[in-house]
Amino acid sequence: MASIFTRIIRGEIPCHKLDENDDYIAFLDVSPVHEGHTLVVPKREVDHLFDLEGDELGGILAFAKGVARKIEAVVPCTRIGISVIGLEVPHAHIHLIPIDSLGDMDFTKTRLKFTTEEFAALAERIRRA
Repeated sequence: MASIFTRIIRGEIPCHKLDENDDYIAFLDVSPVHEGHTLVVPKREVDHLFDLEGDELGGILAFAKGVARKIEAVVPCTRIGISVIGLEVPHAHIHLIPIDSLGDMDFTKTRLKFTTEEFAALAERIRRA
């Protein structure tokens, strides 16, 4: 059965897409720990990040770098944190999270809630950056 990320990639589930190429996609996390929290996902369905081939692993980081720069231009923060947890969905992915302190990457804290319109507006600002 396809992962939720594969279903997003196929367009079966909507997302607030920030960027995409032939190999990777970036979209806002629907349950963010911080405004601008983004998921970067390879289009090839692989469970573990380190099961990606070397060029794919390098490619996802290069792709994430461009997305991170756009997020930084829109969401006030000290830097963009990166996290690989991989427990939520059996499809390799990385989290890009705008942070000002270590606590901003605490996945145990209550997640933020945004309306569809707020997500859409944020995604549009990031895409334009």
